[in-house]
Amino acid sequence: MTFPQQLKKTNQEQLLTFGIIGILILLYAPILLHWVDGWLHKSISIEHEYFSHGIIGLPFAFYLSWLNRKKWQRLPDHSNPLGLFLLIVGMVFYLSGVTEWVNLSLPVILTGICLWLKGRPGLKLQGFSLILVFLATPTAIPYIITPYTFPLQSFIAGTAAFILNQMGMDVTVNGINIYVGGRIVEVAPYCAGLKMLLTTFYVSLMLLYWTETLSSRRISAIFLSVAMLISVIANIIRNTFLTFFHGTGNEGAFVWLHDSWGGDLYSACMLLLLIPILNWMNTYFMGEELETSE
Repeated sequence: MTFPQQLKKTNQEQLLTFGIIGILILLYAPILLHWVDGWLHKSISIEHEYFSHGIIGLPFAFYLSWLNRKKWQRLPDHSNPLGLFLLIVGMVFYLSGVTEWVNLSLPVILTGICLWLKGRPGLKLQGFSLILVFLATPTAIPYIITPYTFPLQSFIAGTAAFILNQMGMDVTVNGINIYVGGRIVEVAPYCAGLKMLLTTFYVSLMLLYWTETLSSRRISAIFLSVAMLISVIANIIRNTFLTFFHGTGNEGAFVWLHDSWGGDLYSACMLLLLIPILNWMNTYFMGEELETSE
């Protein structure tokens, strides 16, 4: 292929890329702005707040795609029929007007574009970015999970009551209800730690990918397990404080930790704790592998 032909092909690919990006912006900018506004100001439904990790995940997914742009351009053009099918399904979802389907149309269309333009190699290249987009897309998963959180709620209520009893407070438990000085505190489904668990899992995946550790099944499995355990413990501590504040009539502190920025600060500190833990695990297992190889 001569240089003018290569230049012409490059220009065509760039025009196609810009055209696709422009269409996606027109279609999804209002939706993404609605998500972000709802996550930031808590004006979106409670279930959709479970996906607020998208505030950091969606920009990170775009950043990864941008880093892979040269690799994407070097991939040969190859259309996979499944890509066209997904594009059609995505457009049907988008035009349906059903909120859930419109939301899901974003990862479906993005996956279809990858398969239609570059085939499986393109899907593999952008795979992690697509996973981040999918896991940040508000769906009905919280509605499905919530009815099954009763055992977790009971465990949190019992553990919080036990801790407060050790502090000398008169606390009793009935199911998911905690009674402190005659005042009742219910460990509601939304206080059962599901949002924190989902966010912890999401951020843990990002950390594993960023540190190039995701390919190690051993480290990934152990780190994700430890992260989930830390999330549960952190949520028990948070609910203990909430019960203490509510039971002692300190409504200001209760609202700060439950509804205001105190809860976000608490979650952020817990997530930051994952970074040194992963660094330590990488160092430990790397040293162990070197000793084994010797």
